[in-house]
This record gives sequence, structure tokens and C-alpha cells, in this order.
Amino acid sequence: MKKILIFLFLIVFGYGYSQNVVNGTVTDETGVPLPGATVLALETSANTITDFDGNYSISAEIGTTLEFRFIGYGVATISVSGSSLDVSLKPDNALDEVIVTALGVSRDKKSLGYSVQGVDGDDVSDVKSMNAIESLSGEVSGLDIQSYNMMGGSANVIIRGYSSLTGSNQALFIVDGAPINNDIANSNTTGGGGFDYGNAAMDINPDDIESVSVLKGSAATALYGSRASNGVILITTKKGKSQEGLGISINSSVMVGSIDNDTMPVYQTEYGAGYGPFYDGPGGRYDLWGNNLAILVGEDASFGPKMEGQMVHHWFNMIPDWGDYKGMAPYQDPGTTAHDFFKNSLTTTNSISFSSANDDTAFRFSYTNAKMEGILPNSEIERNTFSLSGSKEFGKLGVSAGITYTKNEGLGRYGTGYDNRNVFQSFRQWWITATDILQQKQVFEETGKNYSWNMYGPGGVSFDTVPNTKPHYFDNPYWMRHNTYNTDRRNRYFGNINLNYEVNDNLSVLGRVAFDQYDEVREERINVGSVDVSEYSFVNRNISEVNYDLIISYNKNLTDDLNLDALVGWNLRINNWDIVSASTNGGLNFPDIYSLDNSVNPITSNETGNYDATKKVDGLYARASLGYKNTYYFEGTVRRDRSSALPVANNSYIYPSVSGSVILSNLVDANWLSFAKVRANYAQVGNDVSPYRTLTSYVINAGFGGNASSTNPSTFNNANLKAEKTTETEFGVELDLFNSRIGFDVSLYNKTTDDLITPFNITGASGATANFINGGSIENKGVELILRLKPVVTDDFTWNLNFNYAENESTVLSLASGLEFLQLASVQGGVSIGGKPGEPYGVIRGKDFVYVNGQPKVYTTADAPSSSYVGVYARTSNSDNVLGDINPDWTGGIKNSFKYKDFNASFLIDIQEGGNFFSLDTYYGFATGIYDRSVGNNELGNPIRNSIADGGGVILPGVNADGSPNTTRGRTDWYANPFGYSRGMNAQHVYDASFVKLREVSIGYDFPESYIENSPFTAASISLIGRNLWIISKNSPYTDPEAGLSAGNIQGNQSGAYPSVKELGVNVKLQF
Repeated sequence: MKKILIFLFLIVFGYGYSQNVVNGTVTDETGVPLPGATVLALETSANTITDFDGNYSISAEIGTTLEFRFIGYGVATISVSGSSLDVSLKPDNALDEVIVTALGVSRDKKSLGYSVQGVDGDDVSDVKSMNAIESLSGEVSGLDIQSYNMMGGSANVIIRGYSSLTGSNQALFIVDGAPINNDIANSNTTGGGGFDYGNAAMDINPDDIESVSVLKGSAATALYGSRASNGVILITTKKGKSQEGLGISINSSVMVGSIDNDTMPVYQTEYGAGYGPFYDGPGGRYDLWGNNLAILVGEDASFGPKMEGQMVHHWFNMIPDWGDYKGMAPYQDPGTTAHDFFKNSLTTTNSISFSSANDDTAFRFSYTNAKMEGILPNSEIERNTFSLSGSKEFGKLGVSAGITYTKNEGLGRYGTGYDNRNVFQSFRQWWITATDILQQKQVFEETGKNYSWNMYGPGGVSFDTVPNTKPHYFDNPYWMRHNTYNTDRRNRYFGNINLNYEVNDNLSVLGRVAFDQYDEVREERINVGSVDVSEYSFVNRNISEVNYDLIISYNKNLTDDLNLDALVGWNLRINNWDIVSASTNGGLNFPDIYSLDNSVNPITSNETGNYDATKKVDGLYARASLGYKNTYYFEGTVRRDRSSALPVANNSYIYPSVSGSVILSNLVDANWLSFAKVRANYAQVGNDVSPYRTLTSYVINAGFGGNASSTNPSTFNNANLKAEKTTETEFGVELDLFNSRIGFDVSLYNKTTDDLITPFNITGASGATANFINGGSIENKGVELILRLKPVVTDDFTWNLNFNYAENESTVLSLASGLEFLQLASVQGGVSIGGKPGEPYGVIRGKDFVYVNGQPKVYTTADAPSSSYVGVYARTSNSDNVLGDINPDWTGGIKNSFKYKDFNASFLIDIQEGGNFFSLDTYYGFATGIYDRSVGNNELGNPIRNSIADGGGVILPGVNADGSPNTTRGRTDWYANPFGYSRGMNAQHVYDASFVKLREVSIGYDFPESYIENSPFTAASISLIGRNLWIISKNSPYTDPEAGLSAGNIQGNQSGAYPSVKELGVNVKLQF
């Protein structure tokens, strides 16, 4: 394959140029230049794009027909009669808009009977993100993208809701007709710890993207058959174009990020270490060196004594080889908080490309280096991308090929969830606010040792003479970032080879080979001296996919009024997985040596893993589209897939679709109506199973006494499994009014997924606890709205406003017989996330308030289980109360774009209303006294941290058992207060996930030709760019409502959540 590609690219360089060069300018009807308009010579396929001033240059002989296109404008076709040709385009009435659809086929949007929304490549690349997927957030109705504020982290990509309980719900990514693996293989899904390594689709370079088409419904994706149930994101990359000058483009940007303090904890700085007023020594301090003045460094809470400047022994006075050993310092606000642990992030992106084309050949090469330093110490990722594409016409035979190579390297990706490798487990949940974080930095830098704010301290080596300096619950955060860290590297190749032969004007044959292959190594380390057992582990992942397609296309006007557009095709897909993992056993013998050879105990099969699988799917498909009088359109598709992952006797499925549309504006003569269309469709698509799901194998254990050992898996597979099947209907209306100054697109859909693959509990006597079966259904129904406005259009100034809105209602219709509730995850804190018939997918369940007459009940001395419960809320004994669900009520986006002469500006507002998440951060943090809400005065004017006897505590709103208003005061001077994990309940920590965010901002200037005519540049621009600059509105305290663990099916859980990062920078584009 590589030799063929090299041969094809060598051909690209061997072309000559046409003798006649046509120059001109493309403008709108008011004379405003249109940068980025496409100019195509129909006879030769030579093409180019206009520069920032609308200018173009293309090789074309006299008599050649040039086609001019620009998004939002009608198409113009003009015959060349000389060397100069200026063109004015009129606003698009949607009659001539072309969009990329399934299998990479470009089609007139007017003929489509389903919803497709396009996004221009500049909208993805202008405001840079290391994960290009994130740049689609807020741009497309019905596309819900959630990211997690982690350097190079994953993004959850959901179209029209969750359709599978245990399978993938991620959209399928297609690049230039080639499916791209988007595996999410992060090591944390339920909050127990691990790292977010991102999702594989983030390897797509945003600077190479020409356009994006989002296929939302099943009718739009039906030709992808058994992998089409979650929608498809089609990406078309940039190709070679004829350009003025040398055809070289440079794009450089730099962005600096800082944490958004509104998504960080606000700490109290009045009280020090401890869980409450019940420790030895005066004021709750330990005896050390005979003076009872050592603070409780072994605790990880801040319900200790009030800090009033009294002299005490701090953690830094307990280190024999550093600082003021046995000395004392004032007990007071240290003047720093965990906020000071973070640094500014820095992201640089530098891209260069060379593009050229003539009558029959096109070529493009690009290189991009993207590098990001994170907000945490010792964190950075770097990606290098090389992309090469070319095409050549040999008469009726067209040859094209493209290949992209990416190399990703990561250092110190962020730990997630409840894990010592996540600094936010401590900063949000367990912390001593008397800690000077910069002293923690100083002691690590000067000693290199793990001297923690949370060392054992007094009571260690000798109770009153020699403090124990080992970390108790938490490492020094600087030690942790440099000694419990990870590295990863991924090399990836993806691309395609295409041969297209035009048999005649109506018939063509396309052969295509598309490939995607990557190898990845992930290494994780915990050094000797850490709180956790020292360890070295690695995972080596080799993943590949190859697709072979043969497509025969036919397009013919059967009569003057009737057109037939059809294709038939064959596809063979081959997926391979080869995954090897291993870890040390029992720790490391020596510090700083990260190798399996440094294992304390011999490595057994318990510390190793191996997954080797191959899956093949072959498919036959066909599409036939009829258009009558350019007004009535009808289309039918069918695909039959046969999967090697399914039982041999039942391994093939048929997926049909039908759709139709009527152009109403052709039937109604009204000046105000530019375009109107109604559309409707019906389709069935599938979600195939993964390899080995139909085969049950043994789990190999460590040998015993020289004998092999194996056990059954905890869940049996099922030899009779079927693929999940999604059935969807959709109805839509498109309108353009008043010369396309107003555009409107609405879609109504209803999709049901049946035969859900579900783990079903079985008796342990069978050798396992569950068995996978097909059982249950999920329904997603909703509405999507797109509104396009052009409020102002003048010679010098234009204003475009785009608004999108989506509302999806999720309902679990049924589960397998005998199964009342399917638990997707049981997360720390006693909360479960799952589904039950009649409820949405992703319901959050846990302990709730006990209600009396609709009001929460508060315990009194008469009915409290013990004295420690007096004045706190009563909570349910059961944990199956519905507390919320992960699904938003609706999502939307508002994008404003302005252009005044050579200035331009745009900003995108991203909106989510509704949805919920459970916060383990406040569940624990409200019990440890670190937040500002744990201090202050009550209604008596007394500090709430005072004892009840001294007028402290609070009276909770609620009622007593008899329904009378509560007047009983509860303690708030210790960890067992009414708000945290000890005496509170889960319901108090389920929050509204709504937000309104200023997602992107760009303010730019295009240098006029007169400014650069004496320079080597043919075009130049500069812009100020920003991302996530402002959370305009949110209802969740101390956090970003979008934060979480990583992409995947389990959402709605925050544990050690990272803050949002506000990024601001500059982008420069040059052409010469």
C-alpha cells in the first residue's frame, strides 16, 4: 500500500500548466468580497479558492466553464472568454447548496429527505483546541458535546440521545470516506481513579478540515448499516487548489489559559486542622515536645481550632532536615490557597501547508505542530501531524490518495476521580486550609522528598518527641505530580486510495481502500515513598481498521422532468485489536526505577493482560433517488451487513430506509418566499456487538503449586446475541424568507432502539453472576431547530446570526423480563446511575430527604437516632430514590458574526438547560469544613462554629415529625454537621447542570491588498481569539457543570473535578 501511495504522489509532481490564466474577484450582490469561495473548472476539475479580498487565479482555456460556490450563496457557472472574470453571487435560496452525505457523496441539499447540518472548517480551526471535536460544541443542533477540562482529555459526542445501555453511544467519525477509530479507553469510568487519555478522534488536525457534515438521523446514516445508530460526523479535508503566489499558507496561534475561579472551591481561612473539638491538648492540638502546641497535621479536615495567630508547631516544624525544626510559627491564614498550585496553560499551534493544482492534477502537503502545557506542574502534550494528498486525472480515470500521520506524546495527564493521583481529590474534599501551598512547593524542590501537609505527625515514631514525617492520607501535591505520573505516546496513520472510472456521462465506478492504524503505549508510575503502594504499569494498544469499497454510481435524466441518481456498493471492514498490559506485583524494590524487573514480587497472570481480536463485517448496499421536476424527491436505501462477531446462524441483518421531500417554493409564487421544503423519512440501522461477546472463555489466574488455575468470568457471554436495532422516523421543514434574510429548519424525530444488550443477573450457582442477553428498548424523541438571520447587510457591514436549539426526551421503554432496574454504575457515595422502564436513561439514585407534608423532616431530641442526629435532616434508609438524571432539558447555541470592511468578529454562546450530576466533592468537602459556607454567623449573630451551648449551630428549614416548623438547632462545629457525608444525604449534592457559556470569541483584521502588495505575501490576517472566557450563568457551586470523569456512557458524576480554563490568544495567517 505504501509503495502505491508513493507512486501516486510522484505522479502528482509531473504536471504542466495551462497557458491561459484567469484572474478575478468574487463578491456578493452588494460588492463585498467573499473570501474562501470555491472556483472550479468543470471540464478539467482544476480548482482554487478566493483569498481574503475575494481574489482568485486559475488556469483555464477559453471556453472552459467555471463554477463559483460560496456557503450561503447560489452557484454561478460562467464560460471563460478572456483572462479576467469578476463574479457576483446572490444569496443562496437553498436550491443549489451542496453538502457531503453518507459514503462521502456530495449531493444537492434540496433533494435530501433527512436532516444534515454543515459546519465550515474555519469554524473548527479559527479558535484552536487540542481536541478538534470540542470546537463543534454549540455549533450544531442535536449534537451534545461534553468535555472535562483536562489537558488533551476526551469529549463525549452524543447525537439525539443515548441509544444503548452497554454499547457505544459515540458518533461515528468519517474522514474523506474513511471511518476513524474513536475508541474511549480511559482508565476511569465510575470515579475510582485513573487517567483521561482522550478519545482517538482527537488525532484529527483542525487545520486540515475543509468542512464538517453532521448526519443526525437514521435515514441519513442508513448506508453505514450496523454502525450507524449513533449518527455520523463526516469530515472533508482540504485538497490541493490553484492559488495566487507560491501556494504556501502559514497559520500560527498562541493561547494562554488560566483557571476560572468561579469553578474552584472558595475556602474558609478562619479554622485549622481537625474534625471537631474533641482532641487532646488546649484548643484541639496534640502534645509534642511537652508543650501541647502541635497542630493536627495527621487529619485531613479543617474543623479544628480557630486560627488567631497563636504560636504552634506546623508540619514544616516537624522535619528534622529542613526548615525550623522544633520551632513554632503563628497559626493564621497562610495567604495562599490551592488556587496558587496551578500555573497558566500555554498552547501553541504552528501549521504550514503547500497547495497547488492545474487542469488535471492537485496536490497538498501540510505539517502542524501543536503543543500544550497544562495548568498542573509537569504536564504537557505535543502532537505532530503530517498530511499529504494528491489527485490526477488520466482521461476517464481519476486517481486520488491521501495519508495523514500523527504522533502524540503526553506527560503528566491529569488523574481523575477518587484517587491520590488527582490533586483535586484533596483540594475539593480533604484539605487543611492552614496549609501554605507554596511551602509545599519549596520543601519538595529543596529536598526532593515527600514531606506532606498531611504527614502522620505527633503520635508516630514517638508520641511526644519524634513526629512521623510519612504522608498519612495525601502526598505532597508537588511530589505527586513528579513521582506519581504517566506518559503516553501514539503513532497513527490514516488515509485512503481512490480510483474512479467514468464509464460514460451517466455511469462511474469507484474503488476505495481506507485505512486507520495506530499503536499506543501508556505507562503509569507510583514512586516509592508515596501514600499508595509503589507501582509501574503499562498498556500497549495496537488498533487497526481497513475498509474496502466498490461503488457503482448512475445518474441520468430519464426524461426532461425525471432524474435518477443511484448507486450500488460492496464493503468489507476488518478490525484488529492487539492489547497487552502488565504491572508490578507488590510494589517497587528501588525508587525511580520504573520497570517490571523492579517488581517486589514475581509477576503472575494476575498482573498481566492480553486481548487479541479480529472482526470482519461485509456489506452490500444500494441507493436509488428519483427527482421529478426539481420539486418532488423520493429515495430508498438498503444495506445488508454480515458480522463475524455474531452467531454464524444469525449473523446478517438488513437495514432499510425511505425518505422524501417536496420543494414547496416551486409550487407557490410569492416574493417573500425564497425557499420552502418539507421532508420525511423512515429508517432502521444497527449497533453491532464487539468480538467474543457471543463466546464465553475462562479467566486465567496465577498458578498454584505448579498447576494452572482458571475461573469463570463474572458475566457469561451469549451465543445467541443479536445486534441492537434502531428504528427512526423524522419529519422536517426548511424555509428561507425575504431573499434568504431569514432561514428556518425544524426537525421532529422519534427513534427506538430494541434488542438492547443487557447484563442480566443470574444465580451464582451457575459459576457467574450475570449473563448478557438481548432485552429492552430505549426511546429518544425530540425537536431540533435552526434559525439563520441576516439582520444587516450593507456595502461595508454585514451581521449574521445563527441560533440552534435541540430538545431530546429519553425513556427506557422496557428491560429484559424480570429486570426492574439496570445499574450502569455504582459510584462512591452510595449513588447509582442507571435506567428503569418509564424513566430516562441515566437516572441518578441515592438517599433522599424524608418528607412530611412535602417538607423535609428535621430530627429533634424526641426522635433522633442518637444525640449526634439532633437538628439534622432525616434521610431515607433506602438508596433507590430518584434524585435527578443526566439528560439536559434542552441545548442550544447562538453565534453572531460581523464584518466591517476589513474587520471581522464572531462569538459563540453555548447553552444547556437542565440535567443533573452528583458531586462527591461537596458530599465530602461539606463535612471537612474547607468551604466558605462552613463559617459565618447564624441568625443569633454568633459564629456557626460555636458549640450549641455557646449559641452556635443552625436551624434548618423544614418541619418536625408532627408537621410543625423546625426550631431545633443542629451542630455545625464538626464533621457530623447536617450537610456532608456523615449526617447529610445524596440528595443535598445532586446539582443542576445548566449553563450559559461564552464558548468562543474571535476578533480579526484582514490586511488589504494595498498594505501587502510590496511584501512576499498574497494575503495576511491577524485575530484575537478566546475560548471558555466566561460562564455567564450556572447553578452549581464551586465547579464547572460540564466537568466529570471522561467520555463514555457513565456521566452525571463529579469526583475531584477540574476547573474550567479560560484561554486567550492570537492567531496569524499568512499566504505567499
